[in-house]
Amino acid sequence: MPDIAILDSPDHASYATMGIFADLTDKFEVSNYYEGAVDSCTIDGTLYGVPFGVNCLGLYYNEEMLEAAQCEVPETWDELKDTAKKLTKDNVTGLAFCSLQNEEGTFNFSPWLWSTGASSYEMDSEGGIKALTLAKDLVESGAMSKECINWTQGDVMNQFISGNVAMMVNGPWQIPTMKQEAPDLKWNVALIPKDSEYASVLGGENYAVIAGGNEEGALDFLEYATEQEQVEYLMDSFGYISADKTIAEGQFTDDAVMQTFTEELNYAKARGPLAEWPEVSDAISLAFNQAMTGEAAPEEAAKTAQQTIDGIVNQ
Repeated sequence: MPDIAILDSPDHASYATMGIFADLTDKFEVSNYYEGAVDSCTIDGTLYGVPFGVNCLGLYYNEEMLEAAQCEVPETWDELKDTAKKLTKDNVTGLAFCSLQNEEGTFNFSPWLWSTGASSYEMDSEGGIKALTLAKDLVESGAMSKECINWTQGDVMNQFISGNVAMMVNGPWQIPTMKQEAPDLKWNVALIPKDSEYASVLGGENYAVIAGGNEEGALDFLEYATEQEQVEYLMDSFGYISADKTIAEGQFTDDAVMQTFTEELNYAKARGPLAEWPEVSDAISLAFNQAMTGEAAPEEAAKTAQQTIDGIVNQ
């Protein structure tokens, strides 16, 4: 029996640094895979896995609300803030994204941080402060509810389909529920508005080969499992987008929404990879919670987060 493991991408680094996984560098061709997906299983230039299936975040918007407000779909941060403000009235807020003080919140905040050009390890930078300020400004203007710090991604979706939120950042895994619970809702998806560059965050799972086991048999299995026929079956079954770009680009020829998510994957990055990523994530989510609630100014929150992050990555 081939020794294969399938792991969520943020977990991959922890197990790889423990020496559990075999080095697959130059043993498996990943040149056709999304860069972010390959990065999620690469540490210090060594490939420890093969991407299985991926997803990412995009901007959902209520078409009827945008039309009523005479707004175009925002493409930049300035346009986003302006549009979100115009869409905010009565019991409707313009924008929502999960802002929990945990990994789920960090997952949703990361695209804003990365869009400035800053990395997850550069919170106390111009970009990091700018991303925190965006979250603060959206809440202070009333365009985003402070309750987002208590909302899961599922809660955000429920607010959107209930008509309480005009735009949301969320992933394709919500689509089946949305179609079932709100079949008459007119909505669409666009790339997440950018600052200096488009950005999204990568989700999904990776294959890995257990070191010291039947490595040759495991690689043979991966060659089979990553052929187009098997990939298309598995992606349909699991609700993922193929991590192999050549397959993904033809996966949703009749689905414009999923084509947008497939396009967004070109800008999606992996969290980490770092064995201590959960600690870094905690520092990031605490910072944007502090900025959104007014507990700390963006500059102060960024500085505190940076001190924690430096203590983790420089130890």
